[in-house]
Amino acid sequence: MTETPRQQPQRLRVLAAMSGGVDSAVAAARAAEAGHDVTGVHLALSANPQSFRTGARGCCTIEDSRDARRAADVIGIPFYVWDLAERFREDVVEDFIAEYEAGRTPNPCLRCNEKIKFAALLDKALALGFDAVATGHYAQVITKEDGTRELHRASDMAKDQSYVLGVLDDRQLAHALFPLGDTVTTKDEIRAEAERRGLAVAKKPDSHDICFIADGDTQGFLADRLGKSEGDIVDESGAKLGTHEGAYGYTIGQRKGLRIGTPAPDGKPRYVLDISPVNNTVTVGPVDALDVTALTAIKPRWCGTAPVGEGRYTAQLRAHGDETPVTAELVDGELRVAFDAPVRGVAPGQAVVLYDGTRVVGSATIAATTRATAAA
Repeated sequence: MTETPRQQPQRLRVLAAMSGGVDSAVAAARAAEAGHDVTGVHLALSANPQSFRTGARGCCTIEDSRDARRAADVIGIPFYVWDLAERFREDVVEDFIAEYEAGRTPNPCLRCNEKIKFAALLDKALALGFDAVATGHYAQVITKEDGTRELHRASDMAKDQSYVLGVLDDRQLAHALFPLGDTVTTKDEIRAEAERRGLAVAKKPDSHDICFIADGDTQGFLADRLGKSEGDIVDESGAKLGTHEGAYGYTIGQRKGLRIGTPAPDGKPRYVLDISPVNNTVTVGPVDALDVTALTAIKPRWCGTAPVGEGRYTAQLRAHGDETPVTAELVDGELRVAFDAPVRGVAPGQAVVLYDGTRVVGSATIAATTRATAAA
């Protein structure tokens, strides 16, 4: 039987990470309303603020900083801007570029949670005497009778963000608050609550883009930093079908933008099957060739005690992806995952997050996959 979340009985000193959006503003307001001693903080993540985009498409712009300050003023809490630009550049931006250069597909939001919000920010908060960091993520931390903590999906699956929090370990969970996660409310209701509280961000659009790519053009961003490097686009037999200007501009499962002049023999679309940075080659083929039956993942991080032996779980492979039943086991520090039924579009560099019901077991970075066609 699943435990239910319980409110912390004591008054905590809480550092509320305020991105400038509606979710983090309402989370900070709820934490203050619950009786905690709340201080708001906005993270300055760029050494050159003029490079931030405008129009509220991201979560770290100058506009966002101002919106966060105004929200803190309305809530009635102290507010600061902390400069974590150097850590963000090293741990998130440079990691993002290096992963694409190596032919992998990273998730920068997940890396930001791991390295910035619940590492650099949390460490600084604890050093200053805060008890917890609160964010506007939709997830739940449940405290069990024995005092151990578990990370669970949000009450509303439509807004659940536990996937990008699967990197949090037991220590980080002990100092994490997610005031929105245990409330079954729609986003419209969250916006209505913000409006009732007098928060100007009530009608602010949600952010969906990568915050450090000003125009949303990931391929252009990578080309500026890695340079153009022409290579071949080939089929499964190795026959050349076209050329590209950088293998880093492609992801496993990609269909559009391949610029292949030669049609497939069966007339059906081709998809990216493999990216090889060694010979700068992109391999394409039919959609069936994307079917993956198993994967190996590295750098596992557990939301509590590491599992022992083979177990049955569900796995999520993308931030808004579906769950799929799997058998998983930790072998020599690597996570081996076998799918009950083939899945598609699995790319090295992505995170696989394991669940036991609504509980987040942990996550790991996909290093290699086993294709159904190769196993046949």
